[in-house]
Amino acid sequence: MHIDGACHCGKISFTAVIDPARVMVCHCVDCQVLSGAPFRAVVAAAMDTLVLRGDPRRYVKVAQSGNPRAQVFCPDCATPLFATAPENATQVVIRLGCVTQRAELAPSVQIWQQSAMPWLDALHQVPGSPDQAAFLPAPMPAKG
Repeated sequence: MHIDGACHCGKISFTAVIDPARVMVCHCVDCQVLSGAPFRAVVAAAMDTLVLRGDPRRYVKVAQSGNPRAQVFCPDCATPLFATAPENATQVVIRLGCVTQRAELAPSVQIWQQSAMPWLDALHQVPGSPDQAAFLPAPMPAKG
């Protein structure tokens, strides 16, 4: 499947070819911290199918697995785009949040479940709203 995507500000964009069966959710602590969310959804692609436009930045860290990972992101808006690893230089792991077709890409596996937030299984029971209006706090009174 051909996918495309971009960072939030549009400075970095990409196309790639993926297998939708390779979409996964990672619950590792690193993915939680780096995404600012309880988990990260990703999809693997062959590096030679990735066409990148723009000049992203890279941050190399040692992952919870003990392996180095290059985290690639937009230098302007800081959108996480993908990661690479030296032990698998032919693959790139794309962050689903920046993929245009993300609604079509359901995960087929979850990894690092021992780090998953214990409340995720009950998330469907939490009240929801189509937008934020119902849950906005009342305006704060002006000081003075």
